[in-house]
Amino acid sequence: QVQLVESGGGLVQAGDSLRLSCAGSGRTFNSLSVGWFRQAPGKEREFVAVISWSGGTTFYADSLKGRFTISRENSENTVYLEMNSLKPEDTAVYYCAADPDGSWAKADDYAYWGQGTQVTVSS
Repeated sequence: QVQLVESGGGLVQAGDSLRLSCAGSGRTFNSLSVGWFRQAPGKEREFVAVISWSGGTTFYADSLKGRFTISRENSENTVYLEMNSLKPEDTAVYYCAADPDGSWAKADDYAYWGQGTQVTVSS
């Protein structure tokens, strides 16, 4: 079993930066790929980024490339999402998820989820 806890969300202004953290527990966390998704009110959950277990491979939603960076520190059992030049349309609950079985960009293919952290970007 793997438990995930997100943190780092908050209220920021357009143009600001935030770094989200996903702390994992469970003996297999460091052997799993981990993704970030987001869900805005009234919208479906949207893929943001994913990182392989070693950190050697990353993949981003096309619309977010260049502004968001995913990384991990396995010695700390943590995956990060650095978000720069934030826009009001980035407002959403951000979730981390682990152990995709299939497509890295499909939420349904992930076995474990955190509870989410709210990011609100004001204009």
